[in-house]
Amino acid sequence: MTEPDDLAALGWSPVFADQRSAAETGLEPARVAEIHRDRLVVLPGPRPLAAPAGTGAFAVGDWLLHDGTRALRRLAPRTEIVRRAAGAEAARQVVAANVDTLALVSSCNAEFNPARIERMLALALQAGCAPVLVLTRADQADPAPFLDRLAALAPGCPALALDARDPDQVRPLCRFAGPGQTLALLGSSGVGKTTLRNALTGEAAATAAIRAADARGRHTTTVRTLRPALAGGWVIDMPGMREFGLLDAAEGLRLLFADVEALARSCRFRDCAHGSEPGCAVRPAVEEGRLDPVRLERWRKLAEEERSSTRAARSRAARSGRRPRPLPSDPEEEEEEG
Repeated sequence: MTEPDDLAALGWSPVFADQRSAAETGLEPARVAEIHRDRLVVLPGPRPLAAPAGTGAFAVGDWLLHDGTRALRRLAPRTEIVRRAAGAEAARQVVAANVDTLALVSSCNAEFNPARIERMLALALQAGCAPVLVLTRADQADPAPFLDRLAALAPGCPALALDARDPDQVRPLCRFAGPGQTLALLGSSGVGKTTLRNALTGEAAATAAIRAADARGRHTTTVRTLRPALAGGWVIDMPGMREFGLLDAAEGLRLLFADVEALARSCRFRDCAHGSEPGCAVRPAVEEGRLDPVRLERWRKLAEEERSSTRAARSRAARSGRRPRPLPSDPEEEEEEG
């Protein structure tokens, strides 16, 4: 049997131990480090495990039970990062599981996009992860204006601006990847996630240059991986994503836009569209400069998108007579930004 200390170093806790039934005491727990079409690379484990048909049953960071050759059961995760998968159908895709801190990575150049950052924040808050905002390429521009914009987007959320190639500047991130802790890196291609991973893990994974025309990059990470961090914990690196679609994320949006939601609750009519309706509490806040109209519009757009996606997913599930099945989190099916 695996030693408890080894499991604790991987993030094992009573939350997972209590899920194992008396009939499963002979099964070994392990954590998913990589997912391939028909097998799972797990830790601890000398060899990959055979996976059930379709890898959507598991996500990188999951804990599972196995018999030494086959993955048998996924244990309910503490946190689960979920997005609406790319495509016309409102399909649920688990991006990673059991993440303690989610680093939302952007950069100090034309790639910086407040709307995209808000989407990532909503994903983190919905998942129950602690978000930390990371701005790379701080050596190429004055990071102060970018940090000011982050402070307006997420007051109180930790924010760092750094040169990902400088280990001293990356060191503050290490506290989120201490023993038993998992830090995941989320962002578009070319923002420096792989360079951050190298600094956090001591690896030398290949990186690629960004395009000068639009500051967008080519993806170098092609598979989600769980890797040991130099600080004693774990890092999940993920391929750059083109889309951060929201699905079942109403609570994340409520937390992210708490200021707007509080104003909306004070409107006279519950279905107030915050236009010309009498008794609207939102419109005066915009007119008086207490609420940024651009932020209000982003809230409207995200809230409507989330409601539409969630309704579509539930309708699809009702027609099929079962719960929405996650899409495979196989790396070869990842939508990436080129």
